Amino acid sequence: MRTPPTTPATSPLLAATLAAIGPADAAATAAAEARQLTLTKPAGSLGQLETLGNRLAGIFGTCPPPVPEPALLCVFAGDHGVWAQGVSPWPQAVTAQMVANVAAGGASVNVLARHAGADVLVYDVGLAGPRPDAPGVRHHRVASGTADLSLGPAMTAEQCGAALAVGLRAAADAAAAGYRCLLAGEVGIGNTTAAAALVSVFTGRPAAEVTGAGAGAVGAALAHKKAVVARAIEVNAATPADPLAALAAVGGLEHAAIVGYLLGAARHRLPVILDGVIVCSAALVAVALAPDVRDYLIAGHDGVEPGIRAALARLHLDPVLALDLRLGEGSGALTALPVVQSAAKILREMATFGDAGVSGG
Repeated sequence: MRTPPTTPATSPLLAATLAAIGPADAAATAAAEARQLTLTKPAGSLGQLETLGNRLAGIFGTCPPPVPEPALLCVFAGDHGVWAQGVSPWPQAVTAQMVANVAAGGASVNVLARHAGADVLVYDVGLAGPRPDAPGVRHHRVASGTADLSLGPAMTAEQCGAALAVGLRAAADAAAAGYRCLLAGEVGIGNTTAAAALVSVFTGRPAAEVTGAGAGAVGAALAHKKAVVARAIEVNAATPADPLAALAAVGGLEHAAIVGYLLGAARHRLPVILDGVIVCSAALVAVALAPDVRDYLIAGHDGVEPGIRAALARLHLDPVLALDLRLGEGSGALTALPVVQSAAKILREMATFGDAGVSGG
């Protein structure tokens, strides 16, 4: 058993980010709610599109809100020492191969991004093995994968803090480049194991309840995976009372980077669309560190992994889509993006009863 990690030190960048995060603008949200009642439709008839539009007004602090475009998907990649426990049927080399595929534009997220008009960046924050030489990969590797979380902490405090900083800088760079909507994605064989551990820790639900098949663990393999997750939580004594220590103990390098990315999005008052269970597990950590982060999170989909649904219930977020997705990478976030953008356009472009000369109900 390895020595438990100390709580990662709060760097000046992280401290400044946490201090700068505030809630969505309540006045702008109220103005959007009032405007919805003047548009040429029965009140509430556009359902969640109205709720999303109102939330976007609060995020941007103005009504009607700007359309959240251009959009950027950041895909954070990392490998996991727990892979050695047989929690995935896929070889670990697939992580780097998929990074190269995304960088080359051949993955599903690239197809969906081209359809939605979004840009894609790939960050190597923790791959094992040689650095991918594919153009378009941003090299910010903190370590060559994590340690085996079922035997002790996955990361040292320093590694966790460095990975967080990668995500914080990625969000700051995106804001400086003029992006108005961020999307979070990941690749990493074995990362649903770490995600399940985080979800269990931060929701209080049993590991067996929130651990899913991931990339293909079924039957006895799934039962083994659930046992590995439960053992990791016990070995590390992970608790939500110390979010950063829990992240270092049972998370992954890409999880930590995503936590930073979500915090950075909230600091810059940008909406961020969540993807699958890995991103949702990171969202639990981000909200534990700064509760107002929740105001900036949009759940892209609910997927089939039980951990997603448990995380979204804890975050009190309703998913935009329900398509039984389980790929990850950012695919669900990208699929939801046009719907989120249409919610802003309804508030901006739809005629009011007065404009159209229509009698209000």
